[in-house]
Amino acid sequence: MPASTIQAIDCDVHPPLPSTRDLLPHIDDYWREHILRRGIEADSFETTAHPAKAPLNCRPDWRDGETSQLDGLRERLLEPFGLRVAICNMLHGATMVFNEDLSAALCKGVNNWVAAELLDRDPRLRASILVTPHSPANAVQEMERLAPDRRFVQVLLPALGEMPLGRRYHWPIYEAAERLGLPIGIHAGSMFRHPPSALGWPSYYLEDYVSLATGFASALNSLVTEGVFVKYPRLKVVLIESGVTWLPGYFWRIDKTWRGVRSETPWVNGPPSEIIRAHVRVTIQPFDDPPKAAQVQTILEQIGCDDMLLFSTDYPHWHFEGTDAFPDGLPLGLHEKVMVENPLATYSRLS
Repeated sequence: MPASTIQAIDCDVHPPLPSTRDLLPHIDDYWREHILRRGIEADSFETTAHPAKAPLNCRPDWRDGETSQLDGLRERLLEPFGLRVAICNMLHGATMVFNEDLSAALCKGVNNWVAAELLDRDPRLRASILVTPHSPANAVQEMERLAPDRRFVQVLLPALGEMPLGRRYHWPIYEAAERLGLPIGIHAGSMFRHPPSALGWPSYYLEDYVSLATGFASALNSLVTEGVFVKYPRLKVVLIESGVTWLPGYFWRIDKTWRGVRSETPWVNGPPSEIIRAHVRVTIQPFDDPPKAAQVQTILEQIGCDDMLLFSTDYPHWHFEGTDAFPDGLPLGLHEKVMVENPLATYSRLS
C-alpha cells in the first residue's frame, strides 16, 4: 500500500538549511548587529555530521539544483508521496554554540525562518521547535513563544549533548513540553562536546555513524533510570533516525539488568521496556533491515508494540529508492497504522 493511497504523515523531513545571511531578517535587531559586527554571517553553522552539500548526504534525484527549497519539497516529496503532513526537522549548528544567548538567538532565527518560508507557504508542512539543549531557560522561553502556533508540533534535541538527557538539568524542558502538549523529538546527532563512543573520537565516518545507535540507547537509559517518565507521565519522546531493529536486544538487556538492581531506582516501578513502549516512538527510516524480509515480523514481535513505529522518509537522505519508503517485511495490516494512526496519536497538534 503506497503512502499516496492513504495520505501518510511523514515524521522526519529535512528541508535544505538556510544560510546565516538568509536568517538575518528573522533575527532580533541586537543579535543581527552582533552577527554582522563579528562577521559570522558568512558561517554556515552546518552540523558536520550532516553537511548539506555532501554527495552521500542526499539522494542524487533529490538534490535541489536550480529548484527552490519549497518547490523541491513539493516536487520530490509532498506530491509523489501524496503526504497529508510532513514534519520539518531543521538540524542546525545553533544548538552547538557555546554562548547560550547567541545560540538562543540563532535558534529563534531558524524557527522564524521556518514559519515564514515553509509553514506559511504550504499548509501540509509542520515543524519542530529548535531549542538550546545547554540552556533550559532559553529553551523553555522559545517553546512558550511558539506554542500558540500549532504548526510547531514537537521540540527538537540532539541525541548526544553535554550530559545524559535524563538528568534533572533538562527537566524544565520536559515540564514545559508536557504542559504545552509537545513531544520531545530526539534526533541523531551531537553537540560535539564529547566523543560519540566511550573509547574516544573516531577516525572515520563509519565509526561515528554506527556509534549513534548506542547514543540512542544511552539516551533511553538515562530517561528511564532518572525517572523522567515517572515525573512527567504524559510526556512523549520520538527517536528520529535511530534505527529500529536494535530495540529487541536493548529491551532484553535493560529489563534483565533492572531486575537485578531495581532497588537502586525504586521509582522505576516496572520493566523499562514497558515504560519505553508507553512513552517512546521511533521513525522507520533508516530501517536497518535483516537479510530476509520474513525476519522483520520476528523483530516486530520482539519489540512487542506496533504503536511505536512512525512513518518517515528522512528526505532528502539516501535510504531507499523511489517512493518505496515502507520497509519490506512490515505487514500490510500495519501500513495505515504506521503512516497515519500512530503519528496522529503521537502528535496531538495534528488532530
